[in-house]
Amino acid sequence: MVAASETATVARVAMVEDDRDTRARLAASIFAQGSLRLVAEYATGAEALAGLDSSAPDVLLVDLGLPDISGLEVVRFAAGRHPDCDILVISIFGDEANVLAALEAGARGYLLKGSLQHDIAFDIQDIRNGGSPLSPVIARQVLKRLQAPGRESLARKAEAQDETTLTAREGEILNAISRGFSYAETAQMLGISVGTVHTFLKRIYRKLAVHSKTEAVFEANRLGLIR
Repeated sequence: MVAASETATVARVAMVEDDRDTRARLAASIFAQGSLRLVAEYATGAEALAGLDSSAPDVLLVDLGLPDISGLEVVRFAAGRHPDCDILVISIFGDEANVLAALEAGARGYLLKGSLQHDIAFDIQDIRNGGSPLSPVIARQVLKRLQAPGRESLARKAEAQDETTLTAREGEILNAISRGFSYAETAQMLGISVGTVHTFLKRIYRKLAVHSKTEAVFEANRLGLIR
């Protein structure tokens, strides 16, 4: 008999992928991990929207190139309906427009199918531990975007708008995340729930006008908001 504390650690995973072979490879990787459980497979965006309307997985893998609707619609729907769900995009599209749109829509990681050289279960566990899995080329795109000369300085925004100032709690959370602590570890240190950590991070994203943890840490460092 499995103890309740053990079953509670199993992450429920769903995937939205139209390619049968890709679904099979991802499923095999998930089935091989005792800490993961595949609860749903969707071949179209419509199927995903219907399933996600009533069921909330812990992790959702989404392909952007679906046969009926864009996977971005699925990402937006899942992020809005289930804010505690960790969304990981796995796509052949590596252009800046799709990457930024996915991160803005609520994805917490973005992997290119052609660069998947290890077991996807590792990336799922990483995102559950508070990480943001990014393929190297995607990470470079994000940094390039942040460092673009024409990008408006958030420091000037902070001087002009008081609403960009982080509260003490927001600063504590972002400081912990920037030091490499996972969402769960941050929650434990501060005596709050993981869901509360996610809620505060969303407020931080809005204040700093960013769309991911990586951007938030980068901008907060530039503004001197975290140590």
